[in-house]
Amino acid sequence: MGCPGRGAGLYFRGSSGRRRVVRPGLSMWRVGRQLCVQAAGGIRLSGLWNRPAAFMSTLLINQPQYAWLKELELREENEGVYNGSWGGRGEVITTYCPANNEPIARVRQASVADYEETVKKAQEAWRIWADVPAPKRGEVVRQIGDALREKIQVLGSLVSLEMGKILVEGVGEVQEYVDICDYAVGLSRMIGGPILPSERPGHALIEQWNPVGLVGIITAFNFPVAVYGWNNAIAMICGNVCLWKGAPTTSLISVAVTKIIAKVLEDNKLPGAICSLTCGGADLGTAMAKDERVNLLSFTGSTQVGKQVALMVQERFGRSLLELGGNNAIIAFEDADLSLVVPSALFAAVGTAGQRCTTARRLFLHESIHDEVVNRLKKAYAQVRVGNPWDSNVLYGPLHTKQAVSMFLGAVEEAKKEGGTVVYGGKVMDRPGNYVEPTIVTGLAHNASIAHTETFAPILYVFKFKNEEEVFAWNNEVKQGLSSSIFTKDLGRIFRWLGPKGSDCGIVNVNIPTSGAEIGGAFGGEKHTGGGRESGSDAWKQYMRRSTCTINYSKDLPLAQGIKFQ
Repeated sequence: MGCPGRGAGLYFRGSSGRRRVVRPGLSMWRVGRQLCVQAAGGIRLSGLWNRPAAFMSTLLINQPQYAWLKELELREENEGVYNGSWGGRGEVITTYCPANNEPIARVRQASVADYEETVKKAQEAWRIWADVPAPKRGEVVRQIGDALREKIQVLGSLVSLEMGKILVEGVGEVQEYVDICDYAVGLSRMIGGPILPSERPGHALIEQWNPVGLVGIITAFNFPVAVYGWNNAIAMICGNVCLWKGAPTTSLISVAVTKIIAKVLEDNKLPGAICSLTCGGADLGTAMAKDERVNLLSFTGSTQVGKQVALMVQERFGRSLLELGGNNAIIAFEDADLSLVVPSALFAAVGTAGQRCTTARRLFLHESIHDEVVNRLKKAYAQVRVGNPWDSNVLYGPLHTKQAVSMFLGAVEEAKKEGGTVVYGGKVMDRPGNYVEPTIVTGLAHNASIAHTETFAPILYVFKFKNEEEVFAWNNEVKQGLSSSIFTKDLGRIFRWLGPKGSDCGIVNVNIPTSGAEIGGAFGGEKHTGGGRESGSDAWKQYMRRSTCTINYSKDLPLAQGIKFQ
């Protein structure tokens, strides 16, 4: 889910304690009397940060049409730290609605002292949680899933309001958390290691899996519920405790989800610090990456920041789980079913306004079908319903921040400079909020630098190809390796695509889009995508440590490999 400027940057915020309004997508730190601002597109120096905090009367949460936010126990100002009790002594930020850039509510973030206190409480909670039998841990996770089910519509509406994705996707994201809870419940009764044959008589050789301890989870704005759920549900049934730091621009979602979980833990008379929360910015992300008490750090964000996270974690010989950038391709061969290709490309490129890690950014079309598919796509793009993301009939909402809009415009201009032709879209929409036109660009070379750059926006680069060998190579030539898909009826080609000389991605699809992964499979990618795996299959192993155990139940002491030492 990698996009520049997403997730947690690695710069320190100011520590004056003054209330500041933090615009979405900005990380800040002070240098002398100036405030440095890291936006999605880079770093600049601003003047003194003197914009006043939004007045309470202007907050959306105080308007009658948003009264449903109170159902999630949200207020005008919300505490952003949970470790068994709610608090927060850091800066107060305001989160904004991407559809109109109006302030929703405020969140008081964690201070460094809050972080230290929370880590200590999480460690204490682990000593209790690790002793709870795995099936009973699964029962607690089941209750979390049920609690989320009860709030699925209102929580999905909050995702739509604060992140900007359309309502069905917001609700669907909460459903992913519910689904992974169900999956984890079954897994809690199945995790085990093999009993292996020992070469020595009277000996048993077994594998024992134990929890790593404290799992830090840093999530990005684009999936502010589901990615935490993938990590949290599996980590919990494995016997770990979790410390969550969501994106600052979706802090209300982090608070609302944690309130739901906290109630379940309280009802089960368990320490709330099993699922801790520290809302905050870059300073907390850095602290988690460097903290030896964080046994595993799961980070979702840009490749650039993920590399810095990986280096800091590796410097202390810690463990990291990285879900970073994607530059995903759809390939349609001459025998492809175009009734599948067109809607698949439309959803994969336009869904979530191009802000999925699995968004299709490159479309390779066999030269014999190129023009027809492009024409069909242009007609399909023209029919996409644009509007407020929480309206039920809307299919396309805003980008998350103004900075993302700037990056979109910059990418379109760069594509033109490199020889591309904008055949659809390419402009900012004339309406409130961060809306841009979904865009199709043709005529670029397959190795154009802009096509090898992940721009977190709805821009689809379309290319012609002649044969299988060259297009498989073009799919693999980018540095990222998350998701890929081909459309064909040729069985031989399908299995070549799945084989060692086919796609080098972590997700390899046939006749379906690049996006929309199910929770039952392991989710993640190769190369600059980070190599991490979350969600289903054997991804649970990422959250545990393995011991090989040899037990001698005989009265003799034979050595391995028949060695005699006497």
